[in-house]
Amino acid sequence: MPMNSDPKKLAPIGLIGLGLMGGAFAARLIRAGFEVLGCDLDPACCVSLVKLGGRTVATAADVFRHCDRVVLSLPSHREVAQVIAAGGDGLRRDVVVIDTTTGDPEHTEALARELEDRGVTYLDATISGNSAQVREGVAVVMVGGDAAAFAACGDILTAIGLEVFHTGPSGSGAKMKLVTNLVLGLNRAALAEGLALGGAIGLDPDLTLRVMRRSPAYSRAMDVKGQKMLRSEFSPDARLSQHLKDVRLILELGAQAGLPMTLSAAHRAVLEEAEEAGLGALDNSALIQVLRGLTGKGSRP
Repeated sequence: MPMNSDPKKLAPIGLIGLGLMGGAFAARLIRAGFEVLGCDLDPACCVSLVKLGGRTVATAADVFRHCDRVVLSLPSHREVAQVIAAGGDGLRRDVVVIDTTTGDPEHTEALARELEDRGVTYLDATISGNSAQVREGVAVVMVGGDAAAFAACGDILTAIGLEVFHTGPSGSGAKMKLVTNLVLGLNRAALAEGLALGGAIGLDPDLTLRVMRRSPAYSRAMDVKGQKMLRSEFSPDARLSQHLKDVRLILELGAQAGLPMTLSAAHRAVLEEAEEAGLGALDNSALIQVLRGLTGKGSRP
């Protein structure tokens, strides 16, 4: 790689969590010319980062110690809290934490306040798009937190996503992610049920998908998940259990707002049946197996 004269890119970007999404972030950042220093509990994920051209260290504290800007890509707000606690003295004043985790907005707001008291800047920079879409550079980034910090991290955020939005104060990025995931998940579930019905009544599956993609019923879920559903090819771009976690957070948010959330409640039931059938680690398109009646449960509420 040619020498990079941009002083911001000469400083390593920390990356804690190197799974599906974290690995995609690493690929985008390295392609953009950043040095990436990461860690993960899974040694295989660390090996993958090294193959991409990044470097690894043993602990989250080591990442914080060597990097002024650190991206988190973790399963939930619980793991985020654990990583912040493990940061210890490495989590210095003036470090900027860019948290891409889809978590509980209340926890996000509380963490932002806690870190602010320590002189640490926190941005909840949630992602609309799966790991494949991040790698392709077509994801959307929704960022809550201080406007000046948002602007200062624009180089990282634009390397990760095609479009970047500042959504408001801390916690608003997490809220926006849950709203977008509500609609995205229901689009995916509607597609799965439509394909299941088309197959059950004798329509050609490929023609059914093609017609829907050209009709007013179109959603991007058809492009991203349609063929995976038709071929029952469920290698994960985004795991089903992760989306079930998001739907539970969506329902909690709706309850706090006094909304009935009828469609999301039905969606949760489908996802829970899929998880009970052992499909949780598969791609979230695997919910079609429930709607095809292939999970062994006779009926759903």
